[in-house]
Amino acid sequence: MSTRPVIGVPACRKQIDIHPFHAVGEKYLQAMIDGADALPLIIPVMAEHLDVDEVLGQVDGVFLTGSPSNVEPQHYGGEPSEPGTLHDPDRDAATLPLTKRALRAGVPLLAVCRGFQEVVVALGGTLHQKVHEVPGYHTHKENPKDHIDVQYAPSHAVDLMEGGVLHKLAGDTRVMVNSLHSQGVARLPKGVTVEAIADDGLIEAFTVDSVPGFALGVQWHPEWQVTKNEFSMAIFKAFGDACRAYAGQRQV
Repeated sequence: MSTRPVIGVPACRKQIDIHPFHAVGEKYLQAMIDGADALPLIIPVMAEHLDVDEVLGQVDGVFLTGSPSNVEPQHYGGEPSEPGTLHDPDRDAATLPLTKRALRAGVPLLAVCRGFQEVVVALGGTLHQKVHEVPGYHTHKENPKDHIDVQYAPSHAVDLMEGGVLHKLAGDTRVMVNSLHSQGVARLPKGVTVEAIADDGLIEAFTVDSVPGFALGVQWHPEWQVTKNEFSMAIFKAFGDACRAYAGQRQV
């Protein structure tokens, strides 16, 4: 019998030719396998057909991935998106309530990039839709013309809060991370602890306070070539360990 925890990974809904698909990037699944030593289970974002508690009853953790799509601004009281902005309303409808319920239930949760932004919105925070257009902030998005290895290469430093979860995992107070996002935190929700800040002041990571389980969100992409980066491996290992511990509690 496998001792690997089962981690639910909500999909993105994509239209391919004339058919809708529910898909997850392979790099996220690979990070679950190689970094967290877990079994990833793709969750279709069909909110009207799936009971959140039933879904959470089948998994030992939840991993909210990145995506090219933006969280729709209606969910945080933002201004309407500019024409052409990519959205995924089905994912929003599934992940926002799933996030709230997972946190309340103590199901371990790790969120990266869009997932990080989903946690911000689920907890009542707000987002900048285009960080690069906000005075005082740098451009945090990638150049789509660059080779993928350049896009995902470390691009800026973040300062890790001393004594925090990420500081303990990194063994340092400053690390280099990759940066491929347009949205960013505008107003941080209540009940979270900042874990990392970019040199322009943008919040890049936080943990959720007063929840019984592991709950970490990071704005960068530690899943990319996870086995080649010790810090990224440490993040996923910590998540995997939390999921294993949760699985053990469920079996008692």
